[in-house]
Amino acid sequence: MSTLINRNLLFFSTFVLLQSSFSLQAKDQVLDTMMTELNRSFQALQDQHDSKAPYFLSYEITQDASAVVNGAFGQITSTSNTLERMLDVDLRVGTHFVDNTHPVNAPEGTQSLLSASLSKTVPLESSDALSAVLWLHTDKHYKDAVAELTRVQLILQAQVEKDDQSGDFSQTRPYTFEEDEIALEVDIELLKRKISAYTKHFADAEHIRSNNASISGNIETRWFVNSEGASVKVSHPYFRLVIAASTKADDGMVIRKIISYEGVNQESLLQDSQIVSDVQQLIADLKTLREAPLVDPYTGPAILFGRATGVFFHEVLGNRLEGHRLKDDDEGQTFLKQINEQILPESISIVFDPTVDKFGDTTLIGAYKYDNQGVKARKVVVVDKGILKGFLTSRRPLEGFPTSNGHGRKNKGHSVLARQSNMFVEVHNPVSYETLEKMMIDRIQEEDKPFGLIFHDIQGGFTITGVAMPNAFNVTPVLVYKLYPDGSREVVRGANLIGTPLTTFSRVEQGADDYAVYNGMYAPESGWIPVSTVAPSLLISQIEVQKSGTSRDLPPILPSPVGDPADRSIRTH
Repeated sequence: MSTLINRNLLFFSTFVLLQSSFSLQAKDQVLDTMMTELNRSFQALQDQHDSKAPYFLSYEITQDASAVVNGAFGQITSTSNTLERMLDVDLRVGTHFVDNTHPVNAPEGTQSLLSASLSKTVPLESSDALSAVLWLHTDKHYKDAVAELTRVQLILQAQVEKDDQSGDFSQTRPYTFEEDEIALEVDIELLKRKISAYTKHFADAEHIRSNNASISGNIETRWFVNSEGASVKVSHPYFRLVIAASTKADDGMVIRKIISYEGVNQESLLQDSQIVSDVQQLIADLKTLREAPLVDPYTGPAILFGRATGVFFHEVLGNRLEGHRLKDDDEGQTFLKQINEQILPESISIVFDPTVDKFGDTTLIGAYKYDNQGVKARKVVVVDKGILKGFLTSRRPLEGFPTSNGHGRKNKGHSVLARQSNMFVEVHNPVSYETLEKMMIDRIQEEDKPFGLIFHDIQGGFTITGVAMPNAFNVTPVLVYKLYPDGSREVVRGANLIGTPLTTFSRVEQGADDYAVYNGMYAPESGWIPVSTVAPSLLISQIEVQKSGTSRDLPPILPSPVGDPADRSIRTH
């Protein structure tokens, strides 16, 4: 530990703290109150606690204004309107190399006292009340931070030094930015009519077992200040329509399919003709899937089709490029030692860019201007023509990547970690999708396979990144086709796409030019955050499929109370 302590003392003695150097110039009342109280509390802690004074303090207040309409089978089930503000405090005691947030593998019986993950409700109007809340929770966080630092230091004395000596917190320029708060404008009665119109089609489909739909309008406004002089206010609209339905096959398997739409206001979201067409296609797909045969375990060539590629890359690659996973002893650190090595074909590059808010006419929900540490969003090339160049970083540094690249993200009530934003899977020298299918048929014939698989839609899945279990993934396709050598195809169900990331990525052969967008909500350790992936169809020379789990419960015996009365006959088995 002596080397690390000396480095800490050297760094701390040369770092100029900006605890009171910024002026209170904010026009916004909330920012002004936050900056005033932060400056007062930070200076008071410096004056009274020289030996254990904090070196950093930040406040983030998140306001969510939201309106939601839910419905099913042509009827409205609930509506809600909410407005709330929540406070998150980040207070650090110690040095940038070792502070109270330092991750340690603690002996049994030693429990962390960190309270940063507990968000606090703050008043909507009164500046005095807000000041009191800020003061009270700064005091609590300071006391907890001092106790936590003592605990960290005791544990570190009994442990060997880590290979990664990058520290716990990096320096960055203090950004200042302020934009007007966007007002939430929704017509609840219109949204009710739309939900009823979109979901009434499910009432006429006898094979539909369940249905639900939700239209939500949300304006997230964030105020952020810190002791280095940062002052940021951003306001971001987020409108989403999600429609889901399920059916049950005769063998008991429940099959669920979801479609979603994103926009910046209700007008951009409610494209009636497209939505109704998609709903009717969803109903038809579920009928086809209900009657489709189960797939057997399989290895062989496959195509990830458009949006399915996006889900796959998000789950399997994106998680492993988040910087905090690469310095956590409990993580597998798949790509940590592979900088400047080839991890994908030369034809593929991976770029994260939260500054892009649309792809064509589609809204990218992973866009933002500043992250949750007040760092400006920026484009990051992580894979350049197959070569790994970097990772996504927050202000928690990583060996070889000492600064944040604007990807410190969280939901309110959670600690900031490096997270994905908008991922772009770029293919150099792409081919048409038709050519991609021809290439797979050639590969099927060369390997004397009876068929290949096309993963047309993937709803989600999971990936294991820790060291306690094998680093693998299991993604859940919804719509899968067998493609036969003669070009014919057949829908199958019950296929789970499994494998290990390094092996699978080494077998990516060719990409097409049919880019599609995947928008989704991602729920890692730092809470639910919106992400997007733009990706084309890809040919993979070999994938592995296993059967998915199923239920043995009988389909409903009683006829559905909705739909055509002529179809309401009791099922017998």
